[in-house]
Amino acid sequence: MEINKEIKILRKKAGLTQVEFAKRAGLGLRFVRELEQGKPTIRLDKLNQVLEFFGCHLEVKRNEPKYTEEG
Repeated sequence: MEINKEIKILRKKAGLTQVEFAKRAGLGLRFVRELEQGKPTIRLDKLNQVLEFFGCHLEVKRNEPKYTEEG
């Protein structure tokens, strides 16, 4: 799932509007809107602030190598 969609789901499960969430998380409303709309460039520190608010964290994993069979 895309992170912007997951964050929107978490916010709605918490029963918060974008305005309420922005205030409680200490973020700007514009950032919250752009994040949930899937803006391709966002500040990582602010994303971490959002994730921390919901008790989550970002994990980076290496992709499994893609092997192709040549015949």
